[in-house]
Amino acid sequence: MSAPTVAGTPRLSNGIAPAEFDQVVAVLGRFDERFRSYPDGAVELQLSVKERGTPSQRTTLAVRSAGQQRVVATSSRADFDGALAEVRDELVRQFNDAKNRSAPRNSCVFREFL
Repeated sequence: MSAPTVAGTPRLSNGIAPAEFDQVVAVLGRFDERFRSYPDGAVELQLSVKERGTPSQRTTLAVRSAGQQRVVATSSRADFDGALAEVRDELVRQFNDAKNRSAPRNSCVFREFL
């Protein structure tokens, strides 16, 4: 059983050329480490760009994993590289926040100072 990787999971939708696949994998490759705990096929990435090349361009990255809610990040940056990095960083932040919320709170030893 192998873990899913960014190269094997993305669905590129509106506004993304197949020639940009390697660029997308390079930027989003940071997620490979996070996906290690999931079985192959349990994680799905969906990337889309609406109104590409216009001032109202919107880049959306959604991640759906088995047994978890769909997590979505968006960017309104006009340059694709910057928008891709922004949605990646926003998803990392959301994953970290979710992990911190679920961490046990009683595992710390509290000391009272006089």
